[in-house]
Amino acid sequence: MHRRDLLRVMPLLACTPALATSSRAADRFDDVLAGFDHDEHADLRAVSVHRGGRRVALRTYNGARADELHDVRSAGKSITSLLAGAAFDRGMLRDLADPVQRYLPASRGSAFADVPLRDLLDMRSGVDAFDEDPASPGSEDRMDAAPDPVAFAWTVPRATAPGLHYRYNSLAAYVAGLVVQQACGQDLEAFARDTLFAPLGITRWQWARDAAGNVKGQGNLSLAVDDLLRIGRLLLDGGKNGDTRVIGREWIDRTLQPAFAIGDADPFASHYGLYWYHATHAARGGPVRVLFASGNGGNKIYVVPALDLAIAITSRAYGRGYGQRRSQAILQALLAVA
Repeated sequence: MHRRDLLRVMPLLACTPALATSSRAADRFDDVLAGFDHDEHADLRAVSVHRGGRRVALRTYNGARADELHDVRSAGKSITSLLAGAAFDRGMLRDLADPVQRYLPASRGSAFADVPLRDLLDMRSGVDAFDEDPASPGSEDRMDAAPDPVAFAWTVPRATAPGLHYRYNSLAAYVAGLVVQQACGQDLEAFARDTLFAPLGITRWQWARDAAGNVKGQGNLSLAVDDLLRIGRLLLDGGKNGDTRVIGREWIDRTLQPAFAIGDADPFASHYGLYWYHATHAARGGPVRVLFASGNGGNKIYVVPALDLAIAITSRAYGRGYGQRRSQAILQALLAVA
Protein backbone atom coordinates (compact mmCIF):
# COMPACT_ATOMS: atom_id res chain seq x y z
CA MET A 1 0.00 0.00 0.00
CA HIS A 2 1.35 3.43 -0.91
CA ARG A 3 1.92 5.90 1.90
CA ARG A 4 -0.75 8.27 0.62
CA ASP A 5 -3.27 5.39 0.56
CA LEU A 6 -2.32 4.42 4.10
CA LEU A 7 -2.87 7.99 5.25
CA ARG A 8 -6.36 7.89 3.74
CA VAL A 9 -7.16 4.64 5.59
CA MET A 10 -5.76 5.57 9.00
CA PRO A 11 -8.55 8.02 9.96
CA LEU A 12 -11.09 5.34 9.08
CA LEU A 13 -9.30 2.79 11.25
CA ALA A 14 -9.22 5.22 14.14
CA CYS A 15 -12.97 5.58 13.95
CA THR A 16 -13.97 1.92 13.69
CA PRO A 17 -16.84 1.02 16.06
CA ALA A 18 -14.70 -1.26 18.24
CA LEU A 19 -12.01 1.36 18.79
CA ALA A 20 -14.52 4.13 19.35
CA THR A 21 -16.45 1.99 21.85
CA SER A 22 -13.25 1.13 23.71
CA SER A 23 -12.28 4.79 23.86
CA ARG A 24 -15.67 5.85 25.19
CA ALA A 25 -15.54 3.13 27.86
CA ALA A 26 -12.08 4.30 28.97
CA ASP A 27 -13.37 7.88 29.17
CA ARG A 28 -16.26 6.73 31.36
CA PHE A 29 -13.87 4.89 33.68
CA ASP A 30 -11.63 7.97 33.88
CA ASP A 31 -14.62 10.14 34.78
CA VAL A 32 -15.65 7.75 37.55
CA LEU A 33 -12.17 7.68 39.06
CA ALA A 34 -11.89 11.48 38.87
CA GLY A 35 -15.02 11.66 40.98
CA PHE A 36 -13.04 10.35 43.96
CA ASP A 37 -10.38 13.09 43.77
CA HIS A 38 -11.98 14.98 46.62
CA ASP A 39 -13.07 12.12 48.83
CA GLU A 40 -13.44 13.37 52.40
CA HIS A 41 -10.78 10.93 53.62
CA ALA A 42 -7.28 11.58 52.26
CA ASP A 43 -6.06 7.98 52.34
CA LEU A 44 -7.12 6.54 48.99
CA ARG A 45 -3.93 5.79 47.04
CA ALA A 46 -4.59 4.38 43.57
CA VAL A 47 -7.08 2.61 41.31
CA SER A 48 -6.14 0.70 38.16
CA VAL A 49 -8.62 -0.86 35.72
CA HIS A 50 -8.03 -3.58 33.11
CA ARG A 51 -10.47 -4.54 30.38
CA GLY A 52 -10.31 -6.11 26.97
CA GLY A 53 -6.69 -7.16 27.25
CA ARG A 54 -5.27 -3.82 28.37
CA ARG A 55 -5.20 -1.31 31.19
CA VAL A 56 -7.89 1.24 30.41
CA ALA A 57 -7.66 3.55 33.43
CA LEU A 58 -5.23 4.46 36.20
CA ARG A 59 -5.57 7.22 38.77
CA THR A 60 -3.56 8.09 41.85
CA TYR A 61 -4.73 10.13 44.84
CA ASN A 62 -3.38 12.17 47.72
CA GLY A 63 0.16 12.43 46.40
CA ALA A 64 0.59 8.70 45.73
CA ARG A 65 2.85 7.41 42.97
CA ALA A 66 1.60 4.67 40.68
CA ASP A 67 4.77 2.66 41.29
CA GLU A 68 4.80 2.91 45.08
CA LEU A 69 4.83 -0.35 47.02
CA HIS A 70 1.70 -0.56 49.15
CA ASP A 71 0.82 -2.99 51.96
CA VAL A 72 -2.39 -4.67 50.81
CA ARG A 73 -2.80 -6.46 54.16
CA SER A 74 -5.08 -9.50 53.99
CA ALA A 75 -5.44 -9.37 50.22
CA GLY A 76 -2.17 -11.26 50.49
CA LYS A 77 -4.13 -14.29 51.72
CA SER A 78 -5.62 -14.65 48.25
CA ILE A 79 -2.10 -14.67 46.80
CA THR A 80 -1.06 -17.36 49.29
CA SER A 81 -3.96 -19.40 47.91
CA LEU A 82 -2.58 -19.01 44.37
CA LEU A 83 0.79 -20.21 45.66
CA ALA A 84 -0.95 -23.28 47.08
CA GLY A 85 -2.32 -23.79 43.58
CA ALA A 86 1.19 -23.54 42.13
CA ALA A 87 2.34 -26.18 44.63
CA PHE A 88 -0.52 -28.48 43.58
CA ASP A 89 0.39 -27.96 39.92
CA ARG A 90 3.89 -29.24 40.67
CA GLY A 91 2.76 -32.23 42.75
CA MET A 92 4.24 -30.74 45.92
CA LEU A 93 0.78 -30.69 47.50
CA ARG A 94 -1.16 -33.81 46.55
CA ASP A 95 -4.77 -33.60 47.67
CA LEU A 96 -7.04 -31.02 49.29
CA ALA A 97 -8.17 -33.80 51.62
CA ASP A 98 -4.64 -34.18 53.02
CA PRO A 99 -4.34 -33.17 56.69
CA VAL A 100 -1.98 -30.40 57.75
CA GLN A 101 0.24 -32.86 59.63
CA ARG A 102 1.16 -34.63 56.38
CA TYR A 103 3.21 -31.56 55.48
CA LEU A 104 3.91 -30.15 58.94
CA PRO A 105 4.76 -33.06 61.28
CA ALA A 106 5.38 -30.56 64.08
CA SER A 107 1.63 -29.90 64.15
CA ARG A 108 0.86 -33.43 65.41
CA GLY A 109 -1.08 -33.30 68.63
CA SER A 110 -2.38 -29.79 67.86
CA ALA A 111 -5.83 -28.68 66.73
CA PHE A 112 -4.43 -28.16 63.23
CA ALA A 113 -3.01 -31.66 62.81
CA ASP A 114 -5.97 -33.38 61.13
CA VAL A 115 -7.47 -30.30 59.45
CA PRO A 116 -7.84 -31.01 55.70
CA LEU A 117 -6.12 -28.49 53.47
CA ARG A 118 -9.45 -27.59 51.89
CA ASP A 119 -10.88 -26.52 55.25
CA LEU A 120 -7.67 -24.65 56.06
CA LEU A 121 -7.98 -22.67 52.79
CA ASP A 122 -11.68 -22.05 53.33
CA MET A 123 -11.38 -20.59 56.87
CA ARG A 124 -13.22 -23.60 58.27
CA SER A 125 -10.41 -25.21 60.25
CA GLY A 126 -12.45 -25.47 63.46
CA VAL A 127 -9.52 -24.01 65.41
CA ASP A 128 -10.51 -21.45 68.06
CA ALA A 129 -9.30 -18.40 66.16
CA PHE A 130 -11.37 -15.37 65.21
CA ASP A 131 -9.73 -12.06 64.31
CA GLU A 132 -12.78 -9.97 65.16
CA ASP A 133 -12.64 -11.08 68.80
CA PRO A 134 -9.47 -9.92 70.65
CA ALA A 135 -10.23 -12.48 73.35
CA SER A 136 -10.09 -15.36 70.86
CA PRO A 137 -7.19 -17.69 71.74
CA GLY A 138 -5.97 -17.66 68.13
CA SER A 139 -6.62 -14.04 67.18
CA GLU A 140 -4.18 -12.25 64.89
CA ASP A 141 -3.12 -9.86 67.66
CA ARG A 142 -2.14 -12.76 69.91
CA MET A 143 -0.27 -14.46 67.10
CA ASP A 144 1.63 -11.28 66.24
CA ALA A 145 2.60 -10.82 69.89
CA ALA A 146 3.99 -14.35 70.19
CA PRO A 147 7.82 -14.64 70.17
CA ASP A 148 7.45 -17.85 68.14
CA PRO A 149 4.25 -17.73 66.04
CA VAL A 150 4.74 -21.31 64.80
CA ALA A 151 4.86 -22.71 68.33
CA PHE A 152 1.92 -20.46 69.19
CA ALA A 153 -0.17 -21.95 66.38
CA TRP A 154 0.17 -25.45 67.83
CA THR A 155 -1.12 -24.29 71.24
CA VAL A 156 -4.43 -22.86 69.99
CA PRO A 157 -7.32 -25.18 70.95
CA ARG A 158 -10.10 -26.52 68.78
CA ALA A 159 -13.55 -24.92 68.86
CA THR A 160 -15.46 -27.22 66.49
CA ALA A 161 -14.80 -30.05 64.08
CA PRO A 162 -13.19 -28.93 60.79
CA GLY A 163 -15.46 -28.00 57.92
CA LEU A 164 -18.48 -26.91 59.95
CA HIS A 165 -18.20 -23.15 60.40
CA TYR A 166 -16.56 -20.20 58.62
CA ARG A 167 -14.52 -18.10 61.06
CA TYR A 168 -12.29 -15.44 59.57
CA ASN A 169 -8.79 -15.66 61.03
CA SER A 170 -5.23 -14.93 59.96
CA LEU A 171 -3.83 -17.92 61.84
CA ALA A 172 -5.21 -20.36 59.26
CA ALA A 173 -3.61 -18.46 56.37
CA TYR A 174 -0.33 -18.28 58.27
CA VAL A 175 -0.37 -22.06 58.67
CA ALA A 176 -1.30 -22.43 54.98
CA GLY A 177 1.81 -20.44 54.10
CA LEU A 178 3.89 -22.77 56.26
CA VAL A 179 2.34 -25.79 54.52
CA VAL A 180 3.24 -24.43 51.06
CA GLN A 181 6.73 -23.51 52.22
CA GLN A 182 7.38 -26.97 53.66
CA ALA A 183 5.86 -28.76 50.67
CA CYS A 184 7.94 -26.88 48.10
CA GLY A 185 11.15 -27.04 50.15
CA GLN A 186 11.70 -23.36 49.54
CA ASP A 187 11.13 -20.09 51.34
CA LEU A 188 7.57 -18.92 50.55
CA GLU A 189 8.76 -15.59 49.15
CA ALA A 190 11.29 -17.32 46.88
CA PHE A 191 8.58 -19.72 45.71
CA ALA A 192 6.31 -16.74 44.99
CA ARG A 193 9.10 -15.06 43.04
CA ASP A 194 9.77 -18.11 40.88
CA THR A 195 6.23 -19.37 40.27
CA LEU A 196 4.04 -16.25 40.33
CA PHE A 197 5.82 -12.92 40.35
CA ALA A 198 8.46 -13.55 37.69
CA PRO A 199 6.01 -15.14 35.19
CA LEU A 200 3.73 -12.11 35.63
CA GLY A 201 6.55 -9.61 35.21
CA ILE A 202 6.39 -8.44 38.85
CA THR A 203 9.89 -7.36 39.85
CA ARG A 204 9.34 -5.24 42.98
CA TRP A 205 7.62 -6.24 46.21
CA GLN A 206 8.12 -6.46 49.95
CA TRP A 207 6.72 -9.25 52.09
CA ALA A 208 6.82 -8.90 55.86
CA ARG A 209 8.11 -11.71 58.07
CA ASP A 210 7.15 -12.72 61.58
CA ALA A 211 9.29 -12.93 64.70
CA ALA A 212 10.46 -16.41 63.66
CA GLY A 213 11.56 -15.17 60.23
CA ASN A 214 8.73 -16.82 58.31
CA VAL A 215 6.96 -14.99 55.48
CA LYS A 216 3.51 -13.87 56.65
CA GLY A 217 1.26 -15.95 54.44
CA GLN A 218 -1.68 -14.19 56.07
CA GLY A 219 -0.83 -10.86 54.46
CA ASN A 220 1.42 -7.80 54.72
CA LEU A 221 2.57 -8.12 51.11
CA SER A 222 3.40 -4.79 49.47
CA LEU A 223 2.88 -4.37 45.72
CA ALA A 224 2.41 -1.53 43.25
CA VAL A 225 -1.18 -1.08 42.11
CA ASP A 226 -0.54 -2.28 38.54
CA ASP A 227 1.19 -5.40 39.84
CA LEU A 228 -1.81 -6.05 42.06
CA LEU A 229 -3.88 -5.71 38.89
CA ARG A 230 -1.74 -8.40 37.21
CA ILE A 231 -3.06 -10.88 39.78
CA GLY A 232 -6.62 -10.03 38.76
CA ARG A 233 -5.73 -10.36 35.09
CA LEU A 234 -4.29 -13.81 35.78
CA LEU A 235 -7.70 -14.99 36.97
CA LEU A 236 -9.45 -13.38 34.00
CA ASP A 237 -7.07 -15.19 31.65
CA GLY A 238 -7.59 -18.60 33.21
CA GLY A 239 -4.22 -18.74 34.96
CA LYS A 240 -2.15 -17.72 31.94
CA ASN A 241 -0.06 -14.66 31.15
CA GLY A 242 -0.04 -14.51 27.38
CA ASP A 243 1.10 -17.95 26.26
CA THR A 244 2.68 -18.77 29.64
CA ARG A 245 0.78 -21.04 32.00
CA VAL A 246 1.29 -19.61 35.51
CA ILE A 247 -1.39 -21.37 37.61
CA GLY A 248 -3.14 -24.55 36.51
CA ARG A 249 -6.60 -24.21 34.99
CA GLU A 250 -8.11 -26.60 37.56
CA TRP A 251 -7.03 -24.40 40.47
CA ILE A 252 -8.27 -21.25 38.74
CA ASP A 253 -11.64 -22.89 38.07
CA ARG A 254 -11.87 -23.89 41.74
CA THR A 255 -11.07 -20.32 42.75
CA LEU A 256 -13.70 -18.84 40.46
CA GLN A 257 -16.44 -21.03 41.93
CA PRO A 258 -17.94 -19.94 45.27
CA ALA A 259 -17.59 -22.76 47.80
CA PHE A 260 -20.11 -21.80 50.49
CA ALA A 261 -22.27 -18.92 51.71
CA ILE A 262 -20.99 -16.35 54.24
CA GLY A 263 -23.59 -13.61 53.76
CA ASP A 264 -24.68 -13.87 57.40
CA ALA A 265 -21.13 -13.12 58.56
CA ASP A 266 -19.88 -10.61 55.96
CA PRO A 267 -21.71 -7.49 54.74
CA PHE A 268 -19.62 -7.28 51.55
CA ALA A 269 -19.65 -10.88 50.32
CA SER A 270 -22.18 -13.64 49.75
CA HIS A 271 -19.78 -16.59 49.34
CA TYR A 272 -16.19 -17.62 50.02
CA GLY A 273 -13.59 -20.22 49.10
CA LEU A 274 -9.79 -20.60 48.81
CA TYR A 275 -9.25 -17.21 50.50
CA TRP A 276 -11.29 -15.40 47.82
CA TYR A 277 -14.66 -13.67 48.28
CA HIS A 278 -17.68 -13.68 45.96
CA ALA A 279 -20.55 -11.23 45.56
CA THR A 280 -23.14 -10.17 42.98
CA HIS A 281 -23.42 -6.52 41.93
CA ALA A 282 -25.48 -4.53 39.45
CA ALA A 283 -23.81 -3.51 36.19
CA ARG A 284 -25.04 -1.68 33.10
CA GLY A 285 -26.12 -4.93 31.47
CA GLY A 286 -27.56 -6.55 34.58
CA PRO A 287 -26.25 -8.39 37.65
CA VAL A 288 -22.70 -9.77 37.47
CA ARG A 289 -20.69 -12.04 39.73
CA VAL A 290 -17.60 -10.47 41.29
CA LEU A 291 -14.66 -12.36 42.75
CA PHE A 292 -12.38 -10.38 45.04
CA ALA A 293 -9.39 -10.33 47.34
CA SER A 294 -9.81 -8.03 50.32
CA GLY A 295 -7.42 -6.36 52.72
CA ASN A 296 -7.82 -4.09 55.74
CA GLY A 297 -8.27 -0.46 54.74
CA GLY A 298 -10.08 -1.11 51.49
CA ASN A 299 -7.30 -2.81 49.54
CA LYS A 300 -8.90 -4.89 46.79
CA ILE A 301 -8.53 -6.97 43.68
CA TYR A 302 -11.92 -7.20 41.95
CA VAL A 303 -12.40 -9.66 39.09
CA VAL A 304 -15.55 -9.61 36.93
CA PRO A 305 -15.26 -12.45 34.39
CA ALA A 306 -18.52 -11.66 32.58
CA LEU A 307 -17.20 -8.19 31.70
CA ASP A 308 -13.53 -9.17 31.21
CA LEU A 309 -12.85 -6.59 33.91
CA ALA A 310 -10.29 -6.41 36.72
CA ILE A 311 -9.85 -3.57 39.21
CA ALA A 312 -7.09 -3.01 41.77
CA ILE A 313 -7.51 -0.52 44.62
CA THR A 314 -4.90 0.53 47.17
CA SER A 315 -5.90 2.45 50.28
CA ARG A 316 -4.47 3.39 53.68
CA ALA A 317 -7.75 3.47 55.60
CA TYR A 318 -6.40 0.78 57.91
CA GLY A 319 -8.73 -0.07 60.75
CA ARG A 320 -11.46 2.22 59.44
CA GLY A 321 -14.71 0.81 58.14
CA TYR A 322 -15.21 3.50 55.53
CA GLY A 323 -12.23 2.13 53.59
CA GLN A 324 -14.12 -1.04 52.67
CA ARG A 325 -17.30 0.91 51.89
CA ARG A 326 -15.41 3.36 49.66
CA SER A 327 -13.77 0.57 47.67
CA GLN A 328 -17.14 -1.06 47.13
CA ALA A 329 -18.50 2.32 46.00
CA ILE A 330 -15.65 2.59 43.47
CA LEU A 331 -16.45 -0.89 42.18
CA GLN A 332 -20.17 -0.15 41.86
CA ALA A 333 -19.54 3.17 40.10
CA LEU A 334 -17.25 1.47 37.57
CA LEU A 335 -19.74 -1.36 37.01
CA ALA A 336 -22.46 1.22 36.35
CA VAL A 337 -20.57 2.47 33.28
CA ALA A 338 -18.85 -0.78 32.20
